[in-house]
Amino acid sequence: MDSGNPAAAIVERCQALFDDLDFNAVKQWKAAQPGRKAIGYMPIYVPRELIHAAGMLPVGILGGGDSLEVIQGDAYYQSYICRIPRSTIELGLTGRLDCLDGMLFPSICDVIRNLSGMWQILFKDKYVRYFDVPQNYQDEVGGRFYVQELEILREDLGRLRGAPITDDELNASIAVYNDNRAAIRELYAYRSEKPWQAPTSEVYLLLRAGMVLPPEEHTRIVRDYIEATDRVARPKRDNARVVINGSFCEQPPLGLIKSIEMSGCYIVDDDFMLVTRWLLDDVPADAKPLEELSKAFLHRSASTAAKYDVKREDKGVFLLKQVKTRAAEGVVFAAPSFCDPALLERPMLQDVLARHGVPYTAFKYAENTGQMAPIREQAGTFADSIKLWSAA
Repeated sequence: MDSGNPAAAIVERCQALFDDLDFNAVKQWKAAQPGRKAIGYMPIYVPRELIHAAGMLPVGILGGGDSLEVIQGDAYYQSYICRIPRSTIELGLTGRLDCLDGMLFPSICDVIRNLSGMWQILFKDKYVRYFDVPQNYQDEVGGRFYVQELEILREDLGRLRGAPITDDELNASIAVYNDNRAAIRELYAYRSEKPWQAPTSEVYLLLRAGMVLPPEEHTRIVRDYIEATDRVARPKRDNARVVINGSFCEQPPLGLIKSIEMSGCYIVDDDFMLVTRWLLDDVPADAKPLEELSKAFLHRSASTAAKYDVKREDKGVFLLKQVKTRAAEGVVFAAPSFCDPALLERPMLQDVLARHGVPYTAFKYAENTGQMAPIREQAGTFADSIKLWSAA
């Protein structure tokens, strides 16, 4: 590590966590106190507060990335779907996820629903749950359903640890995650203000570290990074400010993010790993925890293609707000190949942007995308066109 540059040292540690497909950080956390348990979860959102309140480590499982060769996983899924289920199966079958005591599969799409059933068949000794979310956003309908889903998960995790999870434990965990979300909001605000000081390739690694570290430790790392990177001046460039949309589930390769930045774009907002900021503000930590988590989900959560839109006229409002709040000059639609939610929503969002005069470009990727040159050229052309239009 570079002891003379604390920010570089933090990024280096996060890079090591990102590269470790054997989840050694999780194994070390469990070994530090015998009896500890870890629960994996797929993107986009699960109530990590319940896992934390049970004394367990929530572990984000985001596929195998571009460094995992998928061999066995290809036998379980057809070729015309996204890659993340195949690489996740590969991680499981090769023993890399043996450190997990359970897996949660949130309601994202049919593929992930199918993966949860596959997991039940393949790993009969593990706790597995498909975690459903409401499609109705009325408190007395969808809210009641969601509280019931939360209660089932709470009871299951309580049985897994051998003792019920209390409201006090839940409220304490809600406070911990409120602080973590606040730190990430600070990070995103800092990047928007000074994107040259906090490159998205580094911000992304910070977010990924939160998938395997306890939230308290992750919060400290995020704030330490902001403080450290602000002390070392970096060159400022006349780059185009863009928002990334469509990468909420299968994650882009780190090389793709770097390619977009190298093309002349500053990424000032995105939808990477929405679990870290799905809830948009603090959840009350002194009331009935399950009801407050439900209200936060229904009324104060991020918008994405995998979340039901109550009103058709709401389509694109969240994205337009991102563009305006972050002073973005354009949108880059980057979605995984065969991602039905992202690719079905994209034309509707493009129509909204066109009506509001917001430039955009679009491409598809896979988590193991190898050819970055065409993406860099496309993003570079987009950045150049923004600068030409704005100058005119």
